[in-house]
Amino acid sequence: MQLSHVLRSGVCLNVVLTIVFCLCAQEPTPKVGDPRSNETQGLPPRAAPTDYQTQTKAGAVTIGAEFAGHSVPTPEATYTTEDYVVVEVGFFGPPGARAQISMDDFALRINANKKNLLRSQPFGLVMASLKDPQWSPPETASKSKTGINTNGQDSEPPPVVHMPFELQRAMAQRTQKASLPLGDRPLPQAGLIFFTYRGKVQGIHSIELTYSGSAGKATIALQP
Repeated sequence: MQLSHVLRSGVCLNVVLTIVFCLCAQEPTPKVGDPRSNETQGLPPRAAPTDYQTQTKAGAVTIGAEFAGHSVPTPEATYTTEDYVVVEVGFFGPPGARAQISMDDFALRINANKKNLLRSQPFGLVMASLKDPQWSPPETASKSKTGINTNGQDSEPPPVVHMPFELQRAMAQRTQKASLPLGDRPLPQAGLIFFTYRGKVQGIHSIELTYSGSAGKATIALQP
C-alpha cells in the first residue's frame, strides 16, 4: 500500500471522527424525557403505508418500505454513498400503538443470495463514504507552481481537495436525523436504514427486506 494512500485514509478518518465528536458535543445533554434526547429524528412518515413502494404486515404493525439504492434522501438534500445501499421504512399501527425498534431487526437479501444476508449498519459508519453530488472541488490551475511541464503533463500532481468541514458536518447531521429512530417509539415512525453493498444497482435483480422484531416477522419484496 502506498504511503500517500495511507495518509489520505488517515485524513478522512480524522475528519469523520471530528464530525462525530461535534455531533455529540454540539448541544448540552438533554434531560430524560426531553424530545431532543435522541438526535435521530427520522423522516416524516408518509400519509399511509401504501405510499411506499411495498408494504406488509407484522402482527398489528404495517411496514412500508422503498429501496433508494446508493442514494441517501434527506429532507434538505439527497446525498450518495458508494459503499452502502439505503432503504426508507415506515412503521404504522392503530391509534396509540408503539413499537420497540432495533437496528438488529432488519436484514437485506440481494439477488436471492441465501449465504450473504446483509445486516443493517449504524448510520455513523456511512459518514466516511457520503458524497454531495451538488458539490464539486474548485478548479485548479492547469500548470504546476513551477511552471515546468513534462511531455505535456504537470511536473507535480494536482493537490487533493476535500469538501469543506462545514459541508461535511451538514451532511452528517442530516443523515443522522433522517435515520430510523430506535427504541420504544409511538407510531407512525419512519427513517433510513443502511446496508453494506458496493455493487452497482443495475446488477440487482431482486431485493428482500426481512424484519424480525417486537411486532413479529415479515419479508418485504422491494423494487430495485
